[in-house]
Parts: sequence; structure tokens; C-alpha cells
Amino acid sequence: MTCENLDRWVEQLDFKGAKERLKNKTNPTRLIYSDAFSNIFGNEIYLKPENLQVTGAFKIRGAYNKISKMTEEQKTKGLISASAGNHAQGVAYSAKEAGASATIVMPSTTPLIKVEGTRKYGVDVLLYGTNFDEAFHKAEEIAKEKNLEFVHPFDDLDVIEGQGTISLEILKEQPDMDIIIVPIGGGGLISGIAVAAKQINPNIKIIGVEPEGAKSMTCSIEDGHITCLDNVDTIADGVAVKEPGKITYELVRNYVDEIISVSDYEIMESFIEIMETHKLMAESSGAMSVAAAKKLKVWNKKVACVISGGNIDMVTISTMVQKGLISKGRLFGFTVLLPDRPGELLNIARILAEMSANVVEVSHDQFKTADRLTDVVLQVQVEANGHDHINKIIERLYNEGYKVKRTS
Repeated sequence: MTCENLDRWVEQLDFKGAKERLKNKTNPTRLIYSDAFSNIFGNEIYLKPENLQVTGAFKIRGAYNKISKMTEEQKTKGLISASAGNHAQGVAYSAKEAGASATIVMPSTTPLIKVEGTRKYGVDVLLYGTNFDEAFHKAEEIAKEKNLEFVHPFDDLDVIEGQGTISLEILKEQPDMDIIIVPIGGGGLISGIAVAAKQINPNIKIIGVEPEGAKSMTCSIEDGHITCLDNVDTIADGVAVKEPGKITYELVRNYVDEIISVSDYEIMESFIEIMETHKLMAESSGAMSVAAAKKLKVWNKKVACVISGGNIDMVTISTMVQKGLISKGRLFGFTVLLPDRPGELLNIARILAEMSANVVEVSHDQFKTADRLTDVVLQVQVEANGHDHINKIIERLYNEGYKVKRTS
């Protein structure tokens, strides 16, 4: 990769033109100042709620910009793309607006809400493979066989150009923004945001965030070349990409200041915090920017967290809420062996009440023990106020003669 090629790519990016093409097609996702997060994180935290965007995610920006720049001949051929969900809906919506037919290849593991959200725009959906990369290669294969126009989900200058309009909006509202935190999957979103933001303010810091189980961009930057992961393992399906793009790799390498990795549990905790604090529903990849904001090593800076999407199904919400509450110490499950005599269950209930632990679920089963004639297994789940509270509950039970085995 030469500097001349990088400069040529950047010169082709007309973010103001993209902003004009997207006029009246996207929602004005104005910044939300988070008083709560600001107090906790030590920085001025703003949320850019792209989960409130048309189709529920930022992806419509790049997809619509790409398709609107196509010739009528290209549109007539028909379009095809691959997506884990949000890009699919962006392409589907944009194809419908352009009067073009489209096929979207999605992993078979894609949440139902994203599949149905794509089909409602009248496109053909093919479920193939177990991850994005398998679906992507299938889409490329079909594009060649049927001579269809391929709309790349991230490694395309027109798509990157559309995503970069987010920076124009952020810096119009807050010209003195110090940091923008952006989720990374294939790299299209952060590439557009980074280049557009630094054209306006070269001193602004752009920080990416990846899940620990899908750090393809981090590994590529560290290796000095594009690296394909053997597998990805994360709840953040929207960024579960094994290999970044050629264009996005170079743009990230040259324009992004830092990449932070977050665990699935950190993502789930942030998902709950965003929902509780701002009543916003972020999908797992959308919550990553807030998870990363907790790990910043700077203070008293203005920080924009891009909430990239909010397309999440109810089953996933239920799972994330439960696991997130456990991770934050808000739910505590344990088992304890009780002597099989009257009053023992009441005594446990008394202790929990005195410790201000609200019982959520209890199971008193004398058959779940090797010696059911003398002992009974009690399974309990309670609401707690954090890990310190849980430790105090365990200590109190121990002091009362009970041996507790934690289950969650």
C-alpha cells in the first residue's frame, strides 16, 4: 500500500455530497448528553443514537449513498449483498427506494428480527453459513454467476463515505468534541467517521472498540497486514467479522488513534446501563462504545459514543439482561444444604430479609442430594445491590452455619 493510493482514496470521499444525498432519508439522531455516564466515567459523555435511525442502525447511510450513486444500468441488473443484519436492512430499504431488485445473503444464525426486518422491504433473503464471512463469500459467488451489482457492507468508498456523515453531524452539534468512540466490525463505520472527523478537526481522537472474541482489526494492525481470524466468538453479532477490508484496514491504520477491546460481559453490562439510564435499546454491538468509554485513561474530555444499532430480538434481550445483571452483581444465585427439619427454610428467608436481599426464585428440593433423609438442597436466586452486597450475604450465611455454593 502506497501513500499515493491512500491519498487517492481519501480524495474520493465527498462527505458533504453524501450528506446532501441522505437529506430527508435519514433521521436526525441528535446527540444525547449523559449526565449519569459523565459522572461515573469522569468525562463529558454524549450518545450518538444511531439505534433510532431509519432501519434501526447506521448502515442505511452507506447503503443508500452507494445505491444512489449507481447508474440506471447498474440498478437494472439487480443488487446483492451479504450482512449479519443491519447492512441487509439498509440495502433492502435503499433498493426499494431506487426501484431495484435485491438479494441479501445472511448467516443462518442471524436473529429473526433482522431477517424479518430485511424481508419486509421486498427483497429476497438467503440464509447461508454460520457466520458473516461464509455468507459474504456465498454472495460474491452468486454475484458472479448472475452478474449482479455487489454492495459491499464495509470495504467500499461510497459506503464509507455515507457512514462518515455521522462525523459531520456530531461536530456540527459539538465542534469541540475531543473523542469519538466507534464500534468496529469490518471497519466501514470507523473509517468514514475517522476520515471525515479529522478533515474537520485533525486533533480529534478516534477510538475504535472490538469484542475480545472478534478482534480482526486489532490483530491486523498488530501484525502489520490484514489477518483473517480462525473463528469469532462474541455476542456482538453485528461486528463478528473474521477479516477486515483492504480499504478499511489502511484507513484505520492511518486515521484511528487507538482500539480498545471489551468482553461480552462488559458489553452486557453497558447494554443494561444504556437501557436503564436513557431508555434506549442498543443491540450488543451498539453498546460497545459505552463499554469502551469506561476504559478510557483520560478525564474531563468531551466524548461521543456511537450507538451503532438497536436491532435486537426479545430472546437476546432476555439473555443479555439476565447475564448482565449477574455480571453487575444485581442477581445472585446459590445453593445451600439444609437440615431436613422444620424452620430451616424460614431461617434462610429471615437472614435474606435482614440483608435486604429480595428473593426472586426459590426451590426447596429434598431429592437433589445424596442423603435426602438428613439434608435438603435449597436453590435460591435473589436481587442484590452489587458484589459487595453479595459478599456480605455469603458471609452472613456462613456465620449462621450455612455453607453456600454460588451458582450465578
